[in-house]
This record gives sequence, C-alpha cells and structure tokens, in this order.
Amino acid sequence: MSHASPVRILGIDPGLGVTGYGVVEKTGATLVYVASGRIVSNQAQALSLRLSTILEGLNEVIESFQPVEVAVEKVFVNVNPQSTLLLGQARGAAICAAVLARLPVSEYTALQVKQAVVGQGHARKEQVQEMVKRLLRLSAAPGTDAADALACAICHAHGGLGAMPARGRRVRAGRIG
Repeated sequence: MSHASPVRILGIDPGLGVTGYGVVEKTGATLVYVASGRIVSNQAQALSLRLSTILEGLNEVIESFQPVEVAVEKVFVNVNPQSTLLLGQARGAAICAAVLARLPVSEYTALQVKQAVVGQGHARKEQVQEMVKRLLRLSAAPGTDAADALACAICHAHGGLGAMPARGRRVRAGRIG
C-alpha cells in the first residue's frame, strides 16, 4: 500500500494594502494547517515600494514554508477602474514571487473558491472564515485576509473544481510546461 506524499500549497489573496497568505499541507485527502498571515504595505509609500513590500513579503513566506504549489485568487473589481488597475499590479507582484521561486501557479475566481470551500459561490466572508476554521480544525476563525488565502489553498487542494494542474509540471522561462 503506497502512501501519498504531502503537497504544501500556498494560497494568496492579493491586495495592494493587505495581501493575505495561507499555507496548507495535503496528504491524500487530509488537509493540515501550516501557517497564515498578512503582508501589509504602507499606504503613504509610492506604488513601487508597496509592490516591493508584497514581493519581498511573499518571498519570505515561500522561503520559510517551502510550498511546492501556489494558488492565487483572481479578483475582479469593476466599480473603480483605478482600483482594478492597482489590484492587478498587486496580483502581478504576488504571481512574480511564485514564478521567481519556480513554483507552478494556479488561479481561481472568488466564485470558484467559495464554491469549493462553502458549497455556494455567493457565500459571505463570515461563512468562508467559519468553513476554513472547520476544514482545517482551527481553534478560532482566521482573519478575513488569511481566511481568503487559506480558502484559495483549500480550493486548489480539492482540485479547484477540476482545474488543478497535472503533477510534475515545471516552470521554464516563466512558463509552466
């Protein structure tokens, strides 16, 4: 009887002000909480410095927890075009951290993440926090940013509604192949 090797997954909930991260380990069908937190950028700083804070913070997370796969939430903000652009740049910094570490990146919409974790795509933040707490057997619900990142990692661990990439892919010249 063969035992499944553990797969450590980093989930990222990108944001220019606060980027949430969550690390889980999947062995077979079992998920175990490893770590979670927030990377906060200084709103008084220039955009380039804020993006650098996100990139450097995620580099530290990757170095500390050694994930082998990364799941990033695709965030759509259609109300304010400027906010959408800034959020896209924060996502870019997060994806760059993973790519520079030569880790495969999968992206999931908030709808996919909520569907995988709560069972419905229009769940409230409190529902996501509670389900993350239950699924990872935590003593308390994580903060919203960390919960969203952990939910993204859980979504990926559960196959991302059929979107999990095949094992053994490698990053070459910035592309996963």
